[in-house]
Amino acid sequence: MQLGELEKLVLHYLWAGIEADAKQVHNVLGETRGISVNTIQSTLDRLFKKDLLSRTKQGHAYLYRTKVDREALLAKLITNVTSDFVEEGEHSLIAAFSSASANLNDAQLDKLEQLIEQQRKLRKGLQ
Repeated sequence: MQLGELEKLVLHYLWAGIEADAKQVHNVLGETRGISVNTIQSTLDRLFKKDLLSRTKQGHAYLYRTKVDREALLAKLITNVTSDFVEEGEHSLIAAFSSASANLNDAQLDKLEQLIEQQRKLRKGLQ
């Protein structure tokens, strides 16, 4: 799954806990950038079809809200990218995460350790 720049902007806007229709999103993101309401509507519809937004009908318009949080989307994007390059049992993904962690500070590494431990506990609870 790939996301365009406008799709990313819309997601960031809606991740603030906002529920909005196309006109409301346009007022915040479209007007200053010279983007039409139709383009915003198409973007919202694409995000809905990608299963990243949910919507409810209100009058003649749809109200959109995010269906996934940032972390879930990042996990989905990483899985989509890595599935093309990593075979089952291969450790290149782990090596890539290890290399990427070289850019993290101590607090971020501590948080990563904490999240890994949470995943271990979840896995043990499922067994």
